[in-house]
Amino acid sequence: MPVRAAETSAPPPHHSGSTCGQTSPPPFTLLSVGQGFSGTQNVSSLQKDEAWRVNVRIQGCDLENGYLCGTMEALNVPMADTPVVTFWEGEIVDTKNYTFFTEKWEATQEDDIRHWTKFPSFSALLSQVEVDGGKSLDLSNYQYVFMRWKEQYFVNVGTDCGLTIAGFYYVCFSCSDGSINGYYYDPNSSPFQKLELKSTNEGRFGVSFSSYELQ
Repeated sequence: MPVRAAETSAPPPHHSGSTCGQTSPPPFTLLSVGQGFSGTQNVSSLQKDEAWRVNVRIQGCDLENGYLCGTMEALNVPMADTPVVTFWEGEIVDTKNYTFFTEKWEATQEDDIRHWTKFPSFSALLSQVEVDGGKSLDLSNYQYVFMRWKEQYFVNVGTDCGLTIAGFYYVCFSCSDGSINGYYYDPNSSPFQKLELKSTNEGRFGVSFSSYELQ
């Protein structure tokens, strides 16, 4: 979601299994195209406590290549007359296509570790990630899917809207309950803005999500 400008689990087993973290997923997964999520993002600063309501919808998913994309809609942005929608692309940390080290977007390995350790489910992976970014880990049977989401462009407002999408999200998806937690990273924004989402049925059936034409 755009922000204001200038402002314990067991270690992953080493064998294959049939969970949503697999390269070859089961027929149904909550990371499927059309799946919706709703919740909030905390955008509080030292001056003000504030949270925006957020809807997310998956628009594309290619787990074989560690890729997914979607839209993010912020519903109660104070400086906007309409919900602000962005298109984002995601990297799935599968240790084949992507590791836990970002290596771009102004994020250092120290930034990566500082954000990933915000997720309790990451604690079992920390020691190996510090060694090689997690390249040697087998996450195929892990009950959490770690991702990075990077907003690419505004869908329905101009770039002069007073918001920025310069940063990106560290994201953790729970396979057990379909919840998503994330933290926004942008050196020029308030740190650790938390994203909290729950899976919904609305996105699949087009009930409460607006439709937008994507570029």
